[in-house]
Amino acid sequence: MGFSPIGAPKILLFDIETSPMEVFVWTLIGNKYIQPNNIIKDWNVISWAAKWLCDSTVTSDIQTPEEAIARDDSRVLQGIWKLMDEADILIAQNGDNFDIKKLNTRYILNKIGPPSPYQSIDTLKISKRTFAMSSNKLDFLVQTLTDRKGKLKTDFELWKACLRGDPKALKYMEKYNKEDVFLLEDVYLEFRPWIKSHPNLGIHMDTDKKVCPTCGSDDIKAKGSYYITAANRYQSYNCNNCGAYSRSLAGTKNIEERRILLRSVPR
Repeated sequence: MGFSPIGAPKILLFDIETSPMEVFVWTLIGNKYIQPNNIIKDWNVISWAAKWLCDSTVTSDIQTPEEAIARDDSRVLQGIWKLMDEADILIAQNGDNFDIKKLNTRYILNKIGPPSPYQSIDTLKISKRTFAMSSNKLDFLVQTLTDRKGKLKTDFELWKACLRGDPKALKYMEKYNKEDVFLLEDVYLEFRPWIKSHPNLGIHMDTDKKVCPTCGSDDIKAKGSYYITAANRYQSYNCNNCGAYSRSLAGTKNIEERRILLRSVPR
């Protein structure tokens, strides 16, 4: 499952940690909406961690105590931006609605332009769309699908300590952040053969061989079954590396055979 073919696109797994906002409120009950001018200190990115798929090294960065107190993430953002700019595909848990949007927000507020175009894989969306897990949280998925014990233990006190610039808290936050990326990779690899909308890795690869569009391996075999559509049928393939199914681009029925097909008429 840890195979990465030569010439495959660069796939980045990543995770970020952000600070909470500080706001003025009149009461703890019924605060459905807080006015923007009630913001005392806005959120920012405390840390990030990332690794290339199947690479054993996790890269990370976190605010210094002085940056955490000042809520200054301008330096920290530079590293994750460079990795996103280099990546062809991004993978994150709830990445589409949280991590990517949060980073985009901090980029534009810090006058940093967008990174190069990329495709994204959101493991939270995949879990919700494909399965009926009792929970879609990363911690639950890891413990359910793998032999790992789950996420490192934290509570809100860790975030409060980071805001105070506590060096020990910041160090633990970075460790927590890095561990989440390893867990994310494990969940992604378990999900991978089930992802019907997975980006086609073969498009990125310069090869004449038939390759699995999900993982890029050429260790694929034709199955006796076919992928059937309303107009044609296609040879089905199964990947011996990742287990994903794919189909041929060309259908097995020629034009003449397709002309005699009868279509049902809606009533």
